[in-house]
Amino acid sequence: MSRLSGISVIFDLDGTLVDSEPNYYEAGRQTLAAHGVPDFTWADHERYVGISTQETVTRWKSLYGLRASVAELLADKNRRYLALARTATRVYPEMRAFVELLATEGVPMAVASGSSAAAIDAILAGTGLDAYLRTTVSADEVDRGKPAPDVFLEAARRLGAEPAHCVVLEDAAPGAAAAHAAGMRCIAIPYLTAQADAPQFARAGLLLRGGQEEFTARAAHDWLARSRR
Repeated sequence: MSRLSGISVIFDLDGTLVDSEPNYYEAGRQTLAAHGVPDFTWADHERYVGISTQETVTRWKSLYGLRASVAELLADKNRRYLALARTATRVYPEMRAFVELLATEGVPMAVASGSSAAAIDAILAGTGLDAYLRTTVSADEVDRGKPAPDVFLEAARRLGAEPAHCVVLEDAAPGAAAAHAAGMRCIAIPYLTAQADAPQFARAGLLLRGGQEEFTARAAHDWLARSRR
């Protein structure tokens, strides 16, 4: 019997499985430039890490006084992002190794993301992760995005798993908060390591303060096995 029997694993996508933030930044920069905001920087982008695309463009509309509707801004950014996502998304090597390791043990897995369903599908197909991660939930499919627990609870429902038996991997504070609200354990791998002291991460079962540089597939697997006992 697998050492991980009874556990289901739910992955956040952006910043956790894949380094998609550069693509989100570039899509956002292009979108805002097209709507008259030419000086959007990486530091500006960091304010929106872990927040859904719809929430991001809603904030932009208010902050920058944009004339376009939220729906128009959302469609524009998604179109630009998908063009980048299909061809230029990098999977973190140890995350790929972890997914493959879990697959060999038959661990049920899902992706629950603030990205659109189209973006999730494009990234998983473009990186080959769709061979392992067939259950996905987008924030567009639930009432509330992170830090509400909705995407994680829906992922558990689709896996047929009890929330208490699920472990979430997350890179952002809102996602860690969502995992806690869902009654799930969390492995936190902060994308912005300067935010490792955020109170939302303090409740994680395993906090890797060094982010992806500290994460290894074997160590994560062994932690899951120990925590199961």
